[in-house]
Amino acid sequence: LIAANNQRGRCRRTSWSVVRLDRLEMASPSLLFIIVGKNEPLYEAEFNKAPGSVTADSVTRQNYFVLHSALDLVEKAAWTTNNMYLKVVDKVNHQQVSTFLTAGNIKFMLLHSGKSEDGIKNFFTDVYELYVKLSMNPFYKYDTPITSKAFDIRARSIARRYLA
Repeated sequence: LIAANNQRGRCRRTSWSVVRLDRLEMASPSLLFIIVGKNEPLYEAEFNKAPGSVTADSVTRQNYFVLHSALDLVEKAAWTTNNMYLKVVDKVNHQQVSTFLTAGNIKFMLLHSGKSEDGIKNFFTDVYELYVKLSMNPFYKYDTPITSKAFDIRARSIARRYLA
């Protein structure tokens, strides 16, 4: 991951794309939560979105890009601590990426604009408990996308409890 500054704004560059990040300040106040397995996202949810509001496609893509680019930093931070909760691993303008890493190397990542650290830690802990219960289900195959409506409803309930 190479970070570079140019005359028009801050850019983050990877081998496959360049995206301007200077406009993330105007991004929506919603929270983006993803669970990333070994090779692909397993679950994605957007919280605190106002009912009936539509997030611009470019803002949504930028949010996913920020989370994707933070994966390298998660791998680096995982070697520096024994804790599962890695706290904030990346900051882009007014947004932060907090991460929780399970023993099976499943990453829980939350893009937010400075929520309380205790609330985020409690959110990750409760979602991790929910994920463990799901993974013990004999009908769920480990490291596959989570399609359970019950998981989604409970994850959103946990987000309302701790991140509202």
